[in-house]
Amino acid sequence: MIVRARRVVLPEGERPAAVHVEDGRITALTAFDDAPDDATTLEDDEVLLPGLVDSHVHVNDPGRTEWEGFASATRAAAAGGITTIVDMPLNSIPPTTSRAGLAAKRAVAQGQVSVDVAFWGGAVPGNAGELRPMLEAGVVGFKCFLLDSGVPEFPPLDDAGLRTALAELAAVDGLLIAHCEDEETIAAAPDPTGRSYAGFLASRPPAAEETAIARLVAAAADTGARVHVVHLADGGALPLLRRARADGVRITVETCPHYLTFAADEVPDGDTAFKCCPPIREAAHREALWQALADGDVDLVVSDHSPCTPALKRLDVGDFGLAWGGIAGLQVTLPAVWTGARARGMALTRVVELMSAAPAALAGLSAKGAIAVGRDADLVAFAPDATATVGRLQHKNPVTPYAGRELTGVVRRVWLRGEVLDGGPPRGRLLDRDPSARVRG
Repeated sequence: MIVRARRVVLPEGERPAAVHVEDGRITALTAFDDAPDDATTLEDDEVLLPGLVDSHVHVNDPGRTEWEGFASATRAAAAGGITTIVDMPLNSIPPTTSRAGLAAKRAVAQGQVSVDVAFWGGAVPGNAGELRPMLEAGVVGFKCFLLDSGVPEFPPLDDAGLRTALAELAAVDGLLIAHCEDEETIAAAPDPTGRSYAGFLASRPPAAEETAIARLVAAAADTGARVHVVHLADGGALPLLRRARADGVRITVETCPHYLTFAADEVPDGDTAFKCCPPIREAAHREALWQALADGDVDLVVSDHSPCTPALKRLDVGDFGLAWGGIAGLQVTLPAVWTGARARGMALTRVVELMSAAPAALAGLSAKGAIAVGRDADLVAFAPDATATVGRLQHKNPVTPYAGRELTGVVRRVWLRGEVLDGGPPRGRLLDRDPSARVRG
């Protein structure tokens, strides 16, 4: 198979090219005209991108499949140009905190995924002995919480537990990714009750993120482990992260489309579709995050797709204290980010780096993340100037803050390992940790 376009986003930049594919892998990149007449040729308004990699997706299957499942989540991913997701270890029952939990996940996912799926393990109190075996079984790293996760089967790590996990992972160069909010800071803040978004925002102040990130930085510095901050919402934490990197701490950070798209003063009171933790903050934080993406202080953008049933969102009463926190937006991640990036003068090549190459690197998925010889032929035909209004999405439950919003950028066609994803039988595979990143020692 050969796909060619006048605009192809490659690791070295954008140019006309023909992408040659055999057995699901890219075998050559040639000039646009160096292709037979029957090559698939993109329209003049389309750009060929590598398939996106979303390293932060809560599928919730098994156990809470009514929130989201592998079939619906991966259909939504495919519709949005995401050809690989990495599933989070919590909100499913059992959680992925043991080899048995991982086996249960894989058994449920097998045969029903439309895109490729890898898995995070979980680091919780008492399971340090499972971390190396789970790496050997294929997880790409481990997620932890530094405060209550919201589900009882995935408790948080205290400082001793955090350092125990990091010491275990440092010995094998494993990765720990952390939800960074501080329990004591939040306990001292006002309770989130009622329909007021300002009240909810006050209940989870920026200091909660900064205090928890400082705790993670200190533990990483002492153990030498690799760490990653998930879903950064607080622009005030950026100087702390810059200092940590300057001091040699091996720390990376992500943010999410909802923090880059919305601002607190735009959230209607009672509209709990916008509730997430940490919360969508004021516009100054949004703009600081955009600047950090431009400057390289934030490494990647991923969805943190965390849906639930409409009943759990409590839209009936609009109470931010009662509603489940989580944004559903997997399918619109690319157009949401591109809409904001385009308005700020950020190039499409940079967006692709943030949403494909960087998440693939974080998860150690060396076959993903770029249109390059030897990589999987995961490709997206993207119309960057087209617009569309967000309607019904492929994920299981319809509640999303993007509903009715006009976004720029339309995914028109997607290939997974050289095969067009056209709504037919599931073609995704379950991915293990790359052999080149196997456990040492």
